[in-house]
Amino acid sequence: MTTVRQRRVGKGTEAAEDQPSEEKNVKNEEGGKILPGYTGRKLWNIFSVTVGGIVAISVGLLTSVYVATLHENDLWFSNIKEVEREISFRTECGLYYSYYKQMIQAASIQQGLHGLVYDNKTESVRTINILERMNVYQEVFLSILYRILPIQQYLEPVYFYIYTLFGLQAVYVIALYVTSWLLSGTWLSGLLAACWYITNRVDTTRVEFTIPLRENWALPFFAVQIAAITYLLRTHLQPVQEKMTLLAVFISTFLFSLTWQFNQFMMLIQALALFILDCFDMLPTAKVMWLYIIQISGLLLVCVLQFFNSMILGSLLLSFNASVLIARTIQKNLKKGTLLNRLGKLILHVLLVMWLTFLINKFIKKILHLESDEHIFKFLKAKFGFGATRDFDANLYLCEEAFGLLPLNTFSRLSDTLLFYVYVFVLFLVTVAAVIVAFQNLSDSNQVQFMEKMEECTITLKPDAAYNFIHTVLFGCLAFSTMRMKYLWTSHMCVFASFGLCSTEVWKLILKCIHLYTPQRTRMMKYSIPIITLLYISYKFWPGIMDELSELREFYDPDTVELMNWIKSNTPNTAVFAGSMQLLAGVKLCTGRTLTNHPHYEDKNLRERTKQIYQIYAKRSPEDVYRILRSFGTDYVILEDSICYERRHSRGCRLRDLLDIANGHIMDGLGENEPDLKPSLYPRFCEEIKKNLPSYTVHFTRVFQNKTFHVYKLAKHK
Repeated sequence: MTTVRQRRVGKGTEAAEDQPSEEKNVKNEEGGKILPGYTGRKLWNIFSVTVGGIVAISVGLLTSVYVATLHENDLWFSNIKEVEREISFRTECGLYYSYYKQMIQAASIQQGLHGLVYDNKTESVRTINILERMNVYQEVFLSILYRILPIQQYLEPVYFYIYTLFGLQAVYVIALYVTSWLLSGTWLSGLLAACWYITNRVDTTRVEFTIPLRENWALPFFAVQIAAITYLLRTHLQPVQEKMTLLAVFISTFLFSLTWQFNQFMMLIQALALFILDCFDMLPTAKVMWLYIIQISGLLLVCVLQFFNSMILGSLLLSFNASVLIARTIQKNLKKGTLLNRLGKLILHVLLVMWLTFLINKFIKKILHLESDEHIFKFLKAKFGFGATRDFDANLYLCEEAFGLLPLNTFSRLSDTLLFYVYVFVLFLVTVAAVIVAFQNLSDSNQVQFMEKMEECTITLKPDAAYNFIHTVLFGCLAFSTMRMKYLWTSHMCVFASFGLCSTEVWKLILKCIHLYTPQRTRMMKYSIPIITLLYISYKFWPGIMDELSELREFYDPDTVELMNWIKSNTPNTAVFAGSMQLLAGVKLCTGRTLTNHPHYEDKNLRERTKQIYQIYAKRSPEDVYRILRSFGTDYVILEDSICYERRHSRGCRLRDLLDIANGHIMDGLGENEPDLKPSLYPRFCEEIKKNLPSYTVHFTRVFQNKTFHVYKLAKHK
C-alpha cells in the first residue's frame, strides 16, 4: 500500500517511462560492466548541467547589470552630489542607509557598534538599541567589510553598498532559475523563469529605486530557501545530500529572518503551506517536521542577535509551529483509517492546532507585556471589514496604496508577456491534480478495489511540485489583499509558470486527455513550447529594454537639497528636529541631527510619539503644539506644504483628515462627517502659523523657507 501512496504523491515511479532505452539497464548482467549507452548519457547529463549552470550565472549577472544601469540612468548617480545621492534614498531607505554611513564614519568598529547599541539620536530624549529594534545587521556587516577590505581608495562607500544589493539580484534570479530547473528537470525552464522575471520587472522587483529597503536584502535569501526546500522534497536523496540541504535551508532561513522585520509573517504563510500539505499526506512528514524546527531555530537565533526582540518572541509563527509539534505528539495515527475516520481526525487536529496557537500566543504576550504588533492586527481587522476604526495607525496603513488591494492593471501587464495566461493554465491543471491526489490520500487505502483503481490512475503530484503549488496559491492570496506583498508572488509566478510549460508530467496529462500521448510527443512539447515562448518574449520586449537602457534622466530635488544644506550650515550638531517621519529619515542621513520620530513603525511608544508630533498638521492651539514638541526636546520643526495642503489622497485619507478623525474633529472640505465629530476650537496649525500672529510667534520663529518647506525654531521658555 505504501508503494501506491508513493505513486499518488508522485515519488518518481513513472519517470522511467520517458527515459531513453539505453538508460533502463545500465549494467551488463554477465560482467557487471557499464554499457556504452550509459556512459554517453552520463556525459550528456554533465554537459547539460554545465551549460545550464553557465546560463544561470550569466542571466543572474546580466540582471544585476541591468538594474544597476537603470538606477544610474534614472538618477545620473555617478555625477550628482553626495547630498543628492543620499536624498535619493527616500523614506525608510534613508534611515537604514544612515546606520551604514554611521558605522563607516565611526572612529573604530567598536565605537560604531556602541553607537548603535546605545543610540540617542534616532529618537530624542530616549536611548534605544538599534540592533534590537531594527534589522540592520546587513548594514553592520557591510560597513565592517568595507573597512577591513583594501578598497577604500578605489570604491566609495555608497557604491560598495548599492553594488552589493544589485549583486544580490543575481543571487535572486539564479535561485529562481534553479527552483524552476529542479521542478521541471530542464534548465530551459530556468531560463524562461529568468526572462519572465526581467520582462515583468515593474511587478517583480523595485530594487532600482528603493535600494536599501529590507525586502531587497531578504527576498534573494528567501528564493534560495525555496530552491533548497524544493531540492529537499525530492525523493531518493542520500543521507549526506539531505543533511547538506537541511543546512542550506537553515542558513537561508536565518539570513532571510535577520534581514527583514516582516519575516515572521512570510514564514507563517510558509508554515501554513507545509501544514496543509502534511494534513493531506502530500509531503513526507519527517521532512515537514524538520522544516518547522528550522523555522523555529532560525527565528530564535535572530531573536538572540536582536537582544531578545519582543516582536519575535510574540510572533504567531513561533506559536503556530510549537502548536503543530505538540499536536503531532498528542495525536497519533492521523494518516490511518477510513475516509470519514481520517477526516474526523484531521478536523480535530486543525482545531487543536488553532486553539494551541491562540493559547500559546496569548500567554507569551501577556507574560512579556508585548504590544509591538498590535497596529498590524488593528489594520487587518479594519481592512477585512470587521468594523470601522478611528485608530490613527490603522487608518494610516489603510490609506496607503501599497497596503491596498492589488490593482487590476497588474494582470494586464503580466498578460503582455504571456506570464499570467500560462500561470493560470498551469495552476488550473495542478489544482485539479492536487485535489484528486489529496482525496485519494485520504480515502480508504485498505479496499482492494480502490487500490486497483489507484494503480490505473495516471495523475501524480510530486512533493516538490505540491509544495510550490500551495506556496504560490497562498502568496497569491497575500498579494491580492496587500499590493506591497506582490513581489513575493510575482517572482514565484515566473517559476511556477515556466515549470508547467517545461514539465513532463503536465504535458503527459494534457496529451493523455486528448488521446495523443507518446513519450516522443511529450518531449517535443516540453521543449518546443518554451522555446517558442522565449522567442516571442525576445522579439516583443528586447527593443523596449534597449530603449529603456538608453533613456537618460537626472536627479532633481532642489528644495530638499537646499533644506539639508541649510540644516548642516545653520544649526548645531545637537539640534533636535520634528516633522514627518519620511522627511526626518533624510534629515538624519544627510545631516546627522537628532530626530523626534522616524519611519520604522514597529514600536508602540514610537507610534504614539509620531501621532503626537503630527499634531502640527491638526487643528490644535499653538500652546498645545509647543508643549507637545518641547516634551520631546524639539529645537526645530519642519512643515511641508505637500502635507499641509495635501491633494494626493482623497478626502478622508489625507494626513490632516486622519488626525481630525482621531481627534474627534470635523474634516475640511465638502462631504459628510460622522455625526459625533465636532468642530475644532482652533484653526489648522500648519496653515495658521504662516500668518505670524502673536500667539504663534511667541513660541515659534521662522528661520528658513522655500517653495516646499518651512522651518520654525522653538522658543525656550523658562
